Amino acid sequence: MVAEGEGTPSRTAGPRPPDLLRLHEAVAGLFATQGDWRRAYQHLRSALDIARDGSLRDPLTSSYNRRYFDERLYGPFTDRPPFGLALIDLDRFKSVNDTYGHLVGDRVLRRVADLLQENLPPDAFCARYGGEEFVLWLPGVDAGRAVHVVEEARLRVERHPWSDLQPGLRVTISAGLAHEPGAPASPERQLRQADALLYAAKRAGRNKVAYHDPQTTELITHSE
Repeated sequence: MVAEGEGTPSRTAGPRPPDLLRLHEAVAGLFATQGDWRRAYQHLRSALDIARDGSLRDPLTSSYNRRYFDERLYGPFTDRPPFGLALIDLDRFKSVNDTYGHLVGDRVLRRVADLLQENLPPDAFCARYGGEEFVLWLPGVDAGRAVHVVEEARLRVERHPWSDLQPGLRVTISAGLAHEPGAPASPERQLRQADALLYAAKRAGRNKVAYHDPQTTELITHSE
């Protein structure tokens, strides 16, 4: 089957600048020396919020990191059915590093993260799962919408002008999308299902989105 995707990109904000952390700490210290404990506490809370936000971001791509993903995955699901989870892997990324070098590879990872974060539904997010793998967290969307979102992301990566970065460079992704109509009984089960579907997309030729049709449970891979 073939899925066509279109959409208007919207960029997800990155983490706040780290110098704000030092600023809030300094201001809190100043108020503390003056005995103004209320305002000192307010600035310390702001500093803690900034520090926590930084600990949940991937330093290379500024997307959320594995720690944040795990916190959401194993947290309560009662308030966000249905739920889609897509594992995404850059196709043949080792050859990008081997051919163009790791600095170019890092730039590719950053750009892919930006492309994956565009045009996501409310409350959805992208996280770097590890290495060249990412995950899209898609709460509150039905199966058809989840497929559309992931397919749009695949097309954005495929159609990006990578040759502007390095002549001859081409980057594509494969994705495995697991969707639950309600709160999943086991987060591990859904994650394993997404991982198995990712490998199915790879076996089908890469640059595809693999998922199970909700009506027939048949494995379907989407590509242009």
